[in-house]
Amino acid sequence: MKNYLIPANTKKSQLLLGFFTPLDLIIFAVGCVWTLIMLLIIKSTNIFALILLMLPALVGTFLVMPVPHYHNVLQLLTNIFNFYTNRRRYYWKGWSMYEEFNSNSK
Repeated sequence: MKNYLIPANTKKSQLLLGFFTPLDLIIFAVGCVWTLIMLLIIKSTNIFALILLMLPALVGTFLVMPVPHYHNVLQLLTNIFNFYTNRRRYYWKGWSMYEEFNSNSK
């Protein structure tokens, strides 16, 4: 009886800090740097303006935030987008010896 058990965290060692891909860290860093630049350039005391200035960092944080039983929100949103935009009806004609023969002879 040869049963092989794959540990649940086999892919975790390939991620940075066990949670993030390099793209995740780039998205987070760009959002934080952009927010910092805007906060340094635009000086405001209005709370609504400060929330708008911090929006890039908040969006970047939301996209790379880990989700339980999943990698992160960015990957989840990508999979949902691909599911609804790609073709979901697949046609299968089966295998035909004659089609293989005709495609090779052309």
